[in-house]
Order: sequence, then C-alpha cells, then structure tokens
Amino acid sequence: MKFSKLYFHNLAILLMGFNVGFAQDLPIVKTILSDTTSFYYTNFKKYPALQSNMPIGVFDSGTGGLTVLNAIVALDTYNNKTHQKGADGIPDFSSEDFIYLADQANMPYGNYAAMNKTDLLKEHIIKDAQFLLGNKYYNNNELFTNKKQIKVLVVACNTATAYGLSDIEQFLEQTQSKVKVIGVINAGVKGALETFEKSESGSIGVFATAGTVASNGYTNALKKIIESENYLGKIQFYSQGGVGLAEAVDEDLNYIDKRATQPRDLYKGPSLEQNNLSINKTLMKIYGFDFTDYKMLCDSKVSDQCSIMQINSPENYVRYHLVSLLEKMKATPDALPLKTLILGCTHYPFLIDEIQKVLVELRNVKMDGKYRYRKLLSKNVKLIDPSVFTAQEVYNYLNQEKLLNELDKKMQADFYISIPNLKNTQVVTEANGQRFTYDYKYGRNAGSNQEFIQTVPFSKFNIPLETSNRFQKQIPKIYELLLNSNQNNLLSPADKW
Repeated sequence: MKFSKLYFHNLAILLMGFNVGFAQDLPIVKTILSDTTSFYYTNFKKYPALQSNMPIGVFDSGTGGLTVLNAIVALDTYNNKTHQKGADGIPDFSSEDFIYLADQANMPYGNYAAMNKTDLLKEHIIKDAQFLLGNKYYNNNELFTNKKQIKVLVVACNTATAYGLSDIEQFLEQTQSKVKVIGVINAGVKGALETFEKSESGSIGVFATAGTVASNGYTNALKKIIESENYLGKIQFYSQGGVGLAEAVDEDLNYIDKRATQPRDLYKGPSLEQNNLSINKTLMKIYGFDFTDYKMLCDSKVSDQCSIMQINSPENYVRYHLVSLLEKMKATPDALPLKTLILGCTHYPFLIDEIQKVLVELRNVKMDGKYRYRKLLSKNVKLIDPSVFTAQEVYNYLNQEKLLNELDKKMQADFYISIPNLKNTQVVTEANGQRFTYDYKYGRNAGSNQEFIQTVPFSKFNIPLETSNRFQKQIPKIYELLLNSNQNNLLSPADKW
C-alpha cells in the first residue's frame, strides 16, 4: 500500500501532538532567519539549488548516530551493479558525500524532558539542523566558512525525532531551501511490524532513552500503523527508558568513569538509593552484574554488603534495564511474549551482542525452581535497528527526486562534534574543560541564542580512545571514512586519528 505525503505529514503531527508550540515560536528560528548580527544567521536566499553532488547531512546527540550513517553507507539493496564479474556489489551510496554532526556537548537529549527543558532541547535540535544547512565550523578557535551545504537532512537521533521533527519540518518550510528531513521513528516502527503476520499476537518492546519513551513517539506510531495496515492480532507495547546506557557508550562522567574505584558524588544513574531508578537488591542474582575491574562501584569489598552501588559499565546498564523491562511485563496480567525489541536509541546497536546475550540468559533464569521470564520471552527475540529502514527511506527519496550522485567517485565524509565554547564566559564546565557540568547543561534556558558550543572536526582530543576502538571494530567503514576525512587534514599532528 502506498501512502501520500499528506498521510506522513499527518502522522508526524500525530506523533508530535504532545509538543507545545511550533518551530516559528522558537526564538532561535527568528535569529537564524533574520538576525544578521548572530553567529547562527543563515542567508537562505543564497542556499544553492539542490544538486546530486551535494552531501547528505546526518545528526545525532552523540556518536550513536554513526550506526545510522553506517547503515546508509553499507546499504546494498537497490543498485546491484558490480565492479567486475564475481566481485562484490557496489553499495547504493558509493558515490555520495556525507556530513555527520554529533552534538556531544549537549547530550544526552533523553534527559531534557525530565528536567522540563523541552524548549531548550528543541533549540539544540534546530541549531543542529542549522549547522548542517550552513557553512560554518570551528577548528582551534578559528572560524571557517567553507563547509558544504546539504541536499537531505537525516535526524539519526530518536529523541530529536520525537521532540523536534515537526519543528525542523516547519523550519525548513520557512527557509524555502527545499531540503527534506527524514527521521528514524517511522522506519523503526515499520521494521518492527514486518516481524508480525497480520493476524499474529505478541509484544513489542521499545528500548530507548527516557526522553524518547516519555514522548510516546514509538507507541503512537505503532498504534497508528497497526490500525491503518489492518493488523488483526493482539499486539502489546512495553517501553524501557535506558537511563545511563547511551551516556555510558559516550563515556559521560555523570554515568560512568572507568578510572573510578569507589562510588562517586557525580553519578546520576541507577543506584540502591534512587526511587525511580532503584537497583533492587532482591534481584541481584538475576541482574548478573559483572563486578570485576570496577564495572560496578560499591562501598564494600563484598558485593553482598554494599550500601552504595553504582553501575559503571555499558554491559551492566544493559543488564539493569532489560531486567527492569521484564519485571514491568511480569507485573502486567496476561502479558504476551516479547517477540520484537526496537533499539530506539542510536547508541544501542553498539551493544547488540550484549543485548542478545542477556536476553538469552534471562530466558533461562530460574527462581525457586521456576523459570522467571520464560513465558515473557520468545525463543528468538528480534532486535530491530531502525537505521537500516532509515537508510532505505533516504535512498528512495533521493532516487525519486533524481538527487543520487551517479558520478564514478569515491565516497567521502566529514565528521563534526560539539564541544563547550570556552570563549563564552558564561559557560560552566567540569575541571578538564571538556564537558558542561550537569547542572549547567540542564540549567540553561532557551532563548538566549548564545554560542554555548563550538562545532569542530572529530579528533583524538574530543573522542575517547575506547570509543574510536569501538568504531574500528564495529563500524570499520565509518572508521575508514573518519581516517580519510578532509577535515582530518586540518588537525594538528597530536589530534589526528
């Protein structure tokens, strides 16, 4: 069944119905469009006509969106040409250029709603779009104005899609640039429902940031498409906000510190003391936490005697949140088995092996001689990475608009990341100057339109070694593009990858 543009527009409005206000109500939009004295001002009257040789823009709140970029780069579904007989196929985007933005300084986006700062979140999201549409970036405090402008905008962040997609759409209408924006939520929903027959019953889990879960973006989209596509089975939805997991992947010190050997005052994740993020001592054997190498921080040398306990590894965050999801299902009468789990945060595919491993373990967990979760878990839970379906949507759009770059050229990508703007005297950072303090990050107000951040090329200075090693292991094509980025030539020898 084909859907009209009006259908998708109305669906987007339905998904974002919980938002208050519109893009034109955001002060940053007026600044971008009309305040010629502002750093963010962009003259869209001079925006180039869309051409096939323009890059594809992708942004996320951190490095997790590289999983979406990786899915786009690796897509080999439509263009089945080969280099020569017997050779591998040429990927569908093999001649494209990309620009990637990680708004690392302001991440995690998933926490803004809980702090009643959705207006500040929306401002960050519009600034992300403006960066990709504009031509400015920094390097070593020097401003450059030679960044390429984009032909399509991909919101790789689930939280940004949930809270800001409609705002970006309205902003783009005001710019008259004709650039289309594509988000990840509808793509993930489509992928999840494709695992069900039309008459099949079961449960779909949404594993996402707390902000994405609070938005109900996935559940609203699931309900809408189930109704419109006439699914007849009983499909239940269960969501788990993975507080701390995306942050642990990006090594946010509020949630993880691999140098720590004892509990930390800075810690914001699940603990024994938290009410809404409580580690349940009666479930310790079920969590199966790994206490080696300070992957859990405890105020006692004996884990059973901890009065303070803090999670200090991505794998242990996975364990905590999957057990929490299943306990939620267990407390629900007549819960149907979990058939499909949507990885509704771009950081989570980095931990797909750990997620699969823990789900298998939990299916076999026994308490008092009985399987605790066996009836709640299908034998093989399908993990849905929305990035694959997003990649397909990007290809189909560019192909339809005749904007695919068909030149015989090598794929190229530039990578940018936001860091605190230390030239702004109002900015408050941790002692090392590399990250905002937690209170400052979420204590700011929208509307001042200050340069809180500088957006600079990826480098060893702003990406931890463990993170770059994960790129090399799990997304080697992206790592290769990163090493060969044009922006890498701008870096000092000490900062180069």
